[in-house]
Amino acid sequence: MASSDSATRPADHQRPRGLAPFLRSQMRNIAPFLTLILLSGFFAIASPSFATLDNVGNILTQVSVTGIIAVGLTFVILCAEIDLSIASIANVTGIAVAYFTLQESYVNIANVPMPGWAAILLALSLCALLGLVNALGLTVIGIPSFIMTLAMMQIAAGVSALLVRGQIAYKVPPLITTLGSGSVSGIPWIVIVAAVMLLGGHLVLTYTRFGRYVYMVGGNREAAEFAGLNVKLILGAVMVISAVCSGIGGMLGVAHFGSAQQNEFDTYLLDSIAAVVVGGTSLFGGRGGIGNTIVGLFVLGVLNNGLDHVNIDSFLKILIRGLILLAALIINVYAQRLREQAAD
Repeated sequence: MASSDSATRPADHQRPRGLAPFLRSQMRNIAPFLTLILLSGFFAIASPSFATLDNVGNILTQVSVTGIIAVGLTFVILCAEIDLSIASIANVTGIAVAYFTLQESYVNIANVPMPGWAAILLALSLCALLGLVNALGLTVIGIPSFIMTLAMMQIAAGVSALLVRGQIAYKVPPLITTLGSGSVSGIPWIVIVAAVMLLGGHLVLTYTRFGRYVYMVGGNREAAEFAGLNVKLILGAVMVISAVCSGIGGMLGVAHFGSAQQNEFDTYLLDSIAAVVVGGTSLFGGRGGIGNTIVGLFVLGVLNNGLDHVNIDSFLKILIRGLILLAALIINVYAQRLREQAAD
């Protein structure tokens, strides 16, 4: 079975000859690595407390929720689509799993307590259902993914508001509590879950027929249709995958943060998109993968953590993150133009 890499790898006679053409063609992959190395070196020099094993553990924990959500988003962007509802779906799923869990008497929420396994299944069913609505809007009705998921972002936020009505819930099922805030042999479970999901996403994209189809749809949708692929089914599947990954991230995030409340995951929309794009996955589809997303996660993790260590103004921190995302977008677009010129 051909891997997803082979589906996007140019034939031998098409590969650029010489170092300069090779560097230009690989700029999208090389730039994130250089950024990561430069940022790590700068912060290691600027702050002695940055380059420690404990801080590496902190960075891994800090990017875990983003990493879980970014797994599904990588599938979507590889298909040249976008999902703006990931943060809201994460939020509503985290709230739902708390809503179906017995809360303390001081929590003023008229919820519906259920056994832990039932709460988890209902929450996962909710995020899968919201992803299915996204999929149907995109593939059956024909609404562009940007608009469809923008509407879903508001729908999920509305469901969150209805469930908690401005209140805060704290308890979630024991399994979610363990995976979100527990550890084994000093390693947080949430880091392990993120690593397993990233590895699973990589294996699916690299070694399965479905992964190959994802690259084909993103690389050339018209050619994929001519080859007999059910493009709408692939697009619908990645939207559901994105929603379920967001839901898992939301449930574990609620346990990690210690509470479930409205707008808790708002920053994760930009963080997840930035992780995928900064890592080098093409916004135009068909190029990149989970490996790129992992690099992007480390770039964001090192940047956010390092800025805290050097005591940069919090408002300046937001500006710097925006500038790095802009630089990644510029590289992404420029790399696409180079490929189009080479094709001509």
